[in-house]
Amino acid sequence: MAVEDSSSSGSEQAWLQVVHTFIQKNLCSTSKDPCIHLVEAVVDCVKAIWASSGGTGGLYLPLSYSFVSVQELRTHQHLPCCSHLAWSSTEYQTWANKAGLDRVPLPRERLILVGTLTDLPGDLDPELRDGSLYVKDNSGTLDCELLDLNLSWLGHLFLFPSWSYIPSAWQRSLSGSGHLELLCPPVPVLPLGFNHDPETPIRVLYPEIAFHLLQHRSKFRRRQLHLAGQLVRLSTLVKTHGKTYFILSLGGPSSATTPVPIIVQIPSQLVWHHALRPGHSYVLTNLQISVIRGFSNRIWATGPSSHLMPLEPEHVQEFNVEELILETIPNLLPVPSSSQEHHNSIREVRMLSYKGTVTKVLNDSASLYELDGQLCLCLAYQQLPNNGRAIRPGAQLELQDVHFFQSVGGVPTLAPCLRGAVLLQGFSQQESLKQSPHSFCGVVLHLRLLLERHMGLPLYLWTARALEEITSKLCPHLLKHHQLLKSSASGTAGLGELLLAPTLDVLAPPGRSIRNVYQEIVEDPHHCPLQEYSLLQPPCSFPTLAALKEDAQCRAWATFDPMTLLPLTEVNHLPSYVLNARLAWSWVCLSPTFFQPPPVLLGVLVASSHRGWLQLRDQSGSLPCLPLPEPSQAFIDPRLIGSLVRLERFQLVVEREVKSTFPSWKELGIPGFIQERRTNIYVLFSLADALILPIHSPSSHHPSPRGPPQAKFPRLEGPPKGQSRLLLLSHKECLMKRNYQSSQGADPLPPKPTLSFHASGTWLGGIQRKEGNDWGLPEPLGDESQDQKVFLLFFGQSVRWFEFLHPGQQYRLIIHDSTFPGLLKEGDSSPLSQRILESTGFTSCLIVQDDWILEPGNPQGIPGMLGISQGLSESSLTEILNGSSPGSFVSFSAEILSRTRCVSLSGTTQQGNSQTSRYGVKLTVALDAADVASPIPIDVYIEAPHSPLPLGLLPGARVYFQHLEKKVSRFQNVYCRFLPSSYLRILSFPTEAPVSSSLPHIYLAELQGDSLGPSPASASCHVVSVLSVQLLWICAHCTSICVQGQCSRQGPPCPTQASVSQANIRLLVEDGTAEAVVTCTNQQVAVALGLCPSEWDSLMELVRIPGKVALHTTRAGAQSEVTSKTDDPLMFFLQTLCSSPSVLRPVFFTFELKRKPTRVMPLEPPRLHRFQFGEIPVLTRVVPRLSLSCLSLRDPEPPDILSS
Repeated sequence: MAVEDSSSSGSEQAWLQVVHTFIQKNLCSTSKDPCIHLVEAVVDCVKAIWASSGGTGGLYLPLSYSFVSVQELRTHQHLPCCSHLAWSSTEYQTWANKAGLDRVPLPRERLILVGTLTDLPGDLDPELRDGSLYVKDNSGTLDCELLDLNLSWLGHLFLFPSWSYIPSAWQRSLSGSGHLELLCPPVPVLPLGFNHDPETPIRVLYPEIAFHLLQHRSKFRRRQLHLAGQLVRLSTLVKTHGKTYFILSLGGPSSATTPVPIIVQIPSQLVWHHALRPGHSYVLTNLQISVIRGFSNRIWATGPSSHLMPLEPEHVQEFNVEELILETIPNLLPVPSSSQEHHNSIREVRMLSYKGTVTKVLNDSASLYELDGQLCLCLAYQQLPNNGRAIRPGAQLELQDVHFFQSVGGVPTLAPCLRGAVLLQGFSQQESLKQSPHSFCGVVLHLRLLLERHMGLPLYLWTARALEEITSKLCPHLLKHHQLLKSSASGTAGLGELLLAPTLDVLAPPGRSIRNVYQEIVEDPHHCPLQEYSLLQPPCSFPTLAALKEDAQCRAWATFDPMTLLPLTEVNHLPSYVLNARLAWSWVCLSPTFFQPPPVLLGVLVASSHRGWLQLRDQSGSLPCLPLPEPSQAFIDPRLIGSLVRLERFQLVVEREVKSTFPSWKELGIPGFIQERRTNIYVLFSLADALILPIHSPSSHHPSPRGPPQAKFPRLEGPPKGQSRLLLLSHKECLMKRNYQSSQGADPLPPKPTLSFHASGTWLGGIQRKEGNDWGLPEPLGDESQDQKVFLLFFGQSVRWFEFLHPGQQYRLIIHDSTFPGLLKEGDSSPLSQRILESTGFTSCLIVQDDWILEPGNPQGIPGMLGISQGLSESSLTEILNGSSPGSFVSFSAEILSRTRCVSLSGTTQQGNSQTSRYGVKLTVALDAADVASPIPIDVYIEAPHSPLPLGLLPGARVYFQHLEKKVSRFQNVYCRFLPSSYLRILSFPTEAPVSSSLPHIYLAELQGDSLGPSPASASCHVVSVLSVQLLWICAHCTSICVQGQCSRQGPPCPTQASVSQANIRLLVEDGTAEAVVTCTNQQVAVALGLCPSEWDSLMELVRIPGKVALHTTRAGAQSEVTSKTDDPLMFFLQTLCSSPSVLRPVFFTFELKRKPTRVMPLEPPRLHRFQFGEIPVLTRVVPRLSLSCLSLRDPEPPDILSS
């Protein structure tokens, strides 16, 4: 047919002219060659395909289509597309509908692609072939994928009627260009040459004989033989040590025939991998027996002259080597093949073949996919050609010899090793998601961990899930993906690998067994990392901080039981205000073992300028934290800010605050009486238990007043500038909201409370200037006698320094703004600074700016500066307990015994027309001293204005207090107040498992004298007499006496009619060394009176009628005084009972001193007392009786007669 047809329309002529120009430019060998015949052939080919589509609309040419070159596709086509010249619109719609209703099909473009199909990557050395296919024209080369290759197509010009183009941004590849997916066989533009059948039959060996010849390589050293058989196994393309190859196995029609392996490693023959199909029969010519390094057995190998062709029985003849074999092997017997089923049954892993469709990408970096919506496919153990770029949702796969795991990770999983094959049976119709730039970094990291640690599938799946959790926690806002997932070729581990290393070092230490590729592909029995496995309990997890906080909060409130928070022996005797006050604050400490699997805390360490706390932060939120370097050491180095912190050992603290109105203990199980719940969650950890990884590049989590947010505190950058000065910090005040007005700028700050704190110290030497990377020598001071004390004020962004500043430590204050060169010498001259100087008496004041820097001081190289330090100052026990100087200030370290919420000592605050109570915190702490037998408790009150309260104020924690105000109560007890000028620091955390120790057993005389004996303690005594007994019922709301169950208070009725019983008894006891008055309460009274629970309940029911019954004896043996009628049977019963042997008996009890050690009243001196021994009176001095509070009471255990 002639191209220039006279009947052609003008549009067709124009279209043909464009075609002529395109072919001349992109397909002809030289520009001078008119290539008319090539143009005619291309147009004829296009017409034939266009006519077959059936939707031509009467047109002979597809005028709506345009030709496209390889270069134009790569340069201008940035979105995935497809083109179907041979399809009508209906056929395309049918094909697109296969993508599914919730999937987007590839958009159709009207493009015609013509090019040469080749396995040569451009004009490179043919030895660089790696088995990939390309479409080539004069403009360039483009990678392509083909379902079934005919080797005769290579090097010929084709028109591709149906194809898809996937740009590089949508595929897992580092090639930088997209690839083609050829959906149907290409149409040759020019006739292909025919392969003539051989004139004589080819003499071939079949697998059974070829396998035996491998055992006797010496007989066939130089022989090139031809092998024929059925393809029973095809490995993937493997690249190791810079060489690419694959191994195929030929077998016979019978399954008893042992497959014979053949290695193909000639670069020009790697393309055979696209033409081979399991189940088909082939002939491979000119093979030799070879030995491969690292593999003990011999193997058949192709040579440069080898060819691959289909097996046609009429063109082959079996090679007769029987005589030669019999000379060496007289008794030729078939070699039994190893039973794969038996082998796998031992290892509980089945191998099978499967056909399915990819429905989802589960984890692209880990090569995890979903098959048919119900199976997991793991391709990490196999090297996929071109990184499996054609495997995406919608692709149809055939899996040969893959391992099947029934229950790994909760989903049945298929995983091919190097022995198996993943064959593409159909391309996807779907427009897949765009690949993120970091995806290939993740592939490299997963592959490196898999190979270096020789992971089994359960551990690999856990590793992939852990990396996915870590990535979602940190990327991209806190870390860039390449920072986390990079894997250096030099062996340097990236952040992701370092975060997993502590766990993987235990489960899969690096450098274990090396994966033998040839053994994995060829040998029977089969050896690979997938052949056996054991179920893996997840060693840990990496939850987001928000999820962990939510889980901890749920666990804390799930275990909140008011009955368990109150002493069981006291709960039914507490009035409502005491009961609700004790429930107002409680805490739970959760260690990682409380969770399953144990969580690993992971976040970036930041300093908050809004609360003054340190925080761990990830993309879900932040978690306040309190790190300690070592017990009793201060955290002073802010250079850790911005670093990545990994924690396996920590204490997750949940403080629970409850506002409740329980009328009495009987309603504790009704949640409706809880009006408000609040939680405060934070984490305690030691820096010794933390893995700290610095982040070297800027991130976005740290607010900075200048420029973009920085990962760390501001650092000096650029040329050396700025000034600094060493400072010895002597005092730091607490963090609280204070009223400040700053005159900086045109508009002053609004007169509202601002979170701030003060610090004071002494300058150490003069100002230092930057010299290179170091600081120069201090400038000389103008007046040596001038006071070098300085007052520092922190508010705004500078509050972030609060956790790093501690008295007694040296710091370097750095200013890199040279606008005020004398600022560190003369101080700030603002009106706010002047007002502070007038009120404090300091000579220099600085308002710390947001961009100033504080670092740990390093005075090395400065004369006279070494050894300057200040320890923690502590007051003596005498100074603390001496009540002669109330209002003075004391400092001490102590262990917290208890923490309760209390009404503020300053009373109430006025809000509108109503008054509201201001709540604070009461800490009961234990003072230690060398000259006392047991710790001395003292109360420390922290009032409401000092919020936010410091983290870690928990029972069992050790705290250092500085500058507390000492006070004396109306009961003459010493206590302390935490003032705005006070300072505290957590020295150690509560122990996770406190060690319980039995109380010392003592004699009462050990408690007498000036030295304080152990308290609490235990003793064995005899009850001499009952000094007093009081039994009563009180109103649970107002504590008035309840007569016959009704509150006796005059006035408005109480909101509840609930009443609770209370009881106390005072016993005079002695143990032969001294006397003591022991006070017992509530249930202890029943034990003291020798009553069983039912008898005690009956007695208290009788007391309910009068509401109160009391007996009182002035001295031992005297007549008891009663509060009701003397003829009352109840009173007569009590009098009789108290003088009976069931009460006056030996007892064993634990106690504490009723007189607090902090009481400042002097001890009563010994008094004269007359004793009568028969007729002889004796006058002697008697030490006053001890006053003890009973903790527990019981009858002594009977002596063991046999042992005695």
